[in-house]
Amino acid sequence: MTFLTALDFASVFVFALTGALAASRAQLDIVGFAFLACLTAVGGGTVRDLFLDRHPVFWIEQPGFVLTASVAALIVFFTAHLVESRYRALLWFDSLALAVAVPAGIAAALATGQGPIVTVLMGMTTGCLGGLMRDVVCNEPPALLKQGELYATAAFAGGVTALLALSIGMPETVALVAAAVSTWALRAGSLGFGWRLPVYKSRPPRQ
Repeated sequence: MTFLTALDFASVFVFALTGALAASRAQLDIVGFAFLACLTAVGGGTVRDLFLDRHPVFWIEQPGFVLTASVAALIVFFTAHLVESRYRALLWFDSLALAVAVPAGIAAALATGQGPIVTVLMGMTTGCLGGLMRDVVCNEPPALLKQGELYATAAFAGGVTALLALSIGMPETVALVAAAVSTWALRAGSLGFGWRLPVYKSRPPRQ
């Protein structure tokens, strides 16, 4: 198993947990759990592979990814009632998934020889779109669009961190770990300490 494949499996499993937790909040049946877990787990990676023209898409080439997401859904289906706050658990699992998915997207872009801008964007795409699909399908306010929260910003910072690490000669594996750490630190800081970016505030036009 390559490092990129391991990253994809880790990302799929943790994102699937968040999809299944969202399904538990929506009180879906076991098939609904599996569907939402799989959608969340492979959504970002699917868009990434389509953008990078990677054929076949990663979960079609290795259906074990779908099986992994389904196992995560099954686990949550039988254990979600034990969690005191499923929404809080969803947010923290989502932060971990983001931190794993961003370097997975970066590694995929590097493997296909992409430049810095595309590499950062692929990290953001892999990290952000699965959760966005989950929230839209569940009719929840997307975490990506909450005012000032560090979500896409955290993913962007992770991509930039990886590129900076590579530019000073660090091995790719170390650079990807640095991307994961910086992504999670910013997202966790936003959740735990309320870190925010300034948001636009409208002003009346000048007379």
